[in-house]
Amino acid sequence: MTFEEMCLDTRIMRAIAEMGFEQPSPIQAQSIPIAVEGKDMIGQARTGTGKTASFGIPMLQRINPKDKTLQAIVLCPTRELAIQSANEIRKLAKFLHGIKVLPIYGGQEISKQIRSLKGGVQIVIGTPGRVMDHLRRHTLKPQTVDIVVLDEADEMLNMGFREDIETILGQLPEERQTMLFSATMPKPILEIAKRYLHEPEIVKVIQKELTVPKIEQYYYEVNPRKKNEVLSRLLDMYDPSLSLVFCNTKRKVDELVADLKGRGYFAEGLHGDMKQSQRDRVMNGFRNGRTDILVATDVAARGIDVDDVEAVFNYDVPQDDEYYVHRIGRTGRAGREGRAFTLVVGKEIYKLKDIQRYCKTKIRRQPIPSVNDVAAIKVEKLLEQAGELIATDGLGRMMDLLEEYLDGSDYSATEMAAALLAMQLGETSTQTLPKEEFGDTGAEPGMVRMFMNIGKKDRVRIGDILGAVAGESGMEGALVGTIDMYDNFSFVEVPQEYAAAVLEAMNHSKIKGRRVNMEPAKNVRN
Repeated sequence: MTFEEMCLDTRIMRAIAEMGFEQPSPIQAQSIPIAVEGKDMIGQARTGTGKTASFGIPMLQRINPKDKTLQAIVLCPTRELAIQSANEIRKLAKFLHGIKVLPIYGGQEISKQIRSLKGGVQIVIGTPGRVMDHLRRHTLKPQTVDIVVLDEADEMLNMGFREDIETILGQLPEERQTMLFSATMPKPILEIAKRYLHEPEIVKVIQKELTVPKIEQYYYEVNPRKKNEVLSRLLDMYDPSLSLVFCNTKRKVDELVADLKGRGYFAEGLHGDMKQSQRDRVMNGFRNGRTDILVATDVAARGIDVDDVEAVFNYDVPQDDEYYVHRIGRTGRAGREGRAFTLVVGKEIYKLKDIQRYCKTKIRRQPIPSVNDVAAIKVEKLLEQAGELIATDGLGRMMDLLEEYLDGSDYSATEMAAALLAMQLGETSTQTLPKEEFGDTGAEPGMVRMFMNIGKKDRVRIGDILGAVAGESGMEGALVGTIDMYDNFSFVEVPQEYAAAVLEAMNHSKIKGRRVNMEPAKNVRN
């Protein structure tokens, strides 16, 4: 069932489209139609399958925005989940003017929550302990509640909230809709369901057996502002003939395609907002090689059946573990080698660990390649191709021409070969070749000492400099050498092979709001 077939409020549909959802997840497809009718329901599905929208969408469909009284309570095991759920429901309610959603949890000043509740709130999302506290203070008035949701009920019971949950449910009106979501169904959950739910419909989404094909899998921890740059470096370094890049939303597909085209790549996008004629044109271009890189959402990519895909890039970490398997399974087909790369930002590393656990696979961490690494790989590939050409023994005429030219010039054969190699790589690539000599900067052997116009008086710490140098250049922080700080300036040592990349990156960056100027240090020790 699609969202369109659910006969939802057009304002909710508009929000769903803006959030980039193309098709409901299995738990959403089964539970939303039941919940919209106001029936009690038990939903069994693990975390990360879209449960919040499963109860959030029907809840918003049924709530009256003009009525400022409390109409729905959602109980969550942790403050993090309460905040996360509230944020998602606010996004779904973006065009439903007048609906207020408030997360309440321990650790936040209760007086602030009381002021918000007095202003009129239709949906409260909270932890059992803090909801109980407000009920005792009569700052939460349960008489008008029409919908209650127990989210991750098994986790709440594991945390010892059973008594609180039963107390809360006992104070709510008997004429109400109750929805219970849980990854597992132990006996205490079934007892609560039997006592507090009225003839509930049961929706069960069972975890499929996930098998990951034998594909080399890597991940890179990246700064969100550097994702496009890192993706470009990986494309240049591995140079796959056909690549699939996955994004979680339609908007990101369009933005990334525009960026890749601006960098000179032959890229096209594929998502649910495109007409069938557009989709056919894009797919034909990808199949016949006119397009090297196809950027797609998970739903749009379901019809892709191309055997020659050499690499899959997860620009966004997938929301569902199964999506990861579907994505990377599009490379390494028909006995060919395949590679899968995932860009990870911040706390997404925990989601990636979940994926590894569910899929029983190993995704290896890799350092972000520097511009010099990319140039070196390009040189290596060109030299391999040259070696294959030499092996064919078809260079007689070319060798005669070259020897004739060199006899009348001051250049050696090595110099001429290096010049031809640089020309073949192109103007941009020759600039990134590791050719820059920094001389003696007073650094340790193999390192380059850099001067920076920022110091202690700028309220900068060594950690700030280390984080900026590593984050902006893509180099691992462990590779940064000695950092010496003075009042108005600092010195930092970086490996010789990263020096050019660090210089380029840092001279376009800021630390603590101040623009950085960096240059090779002068050796005053001699």
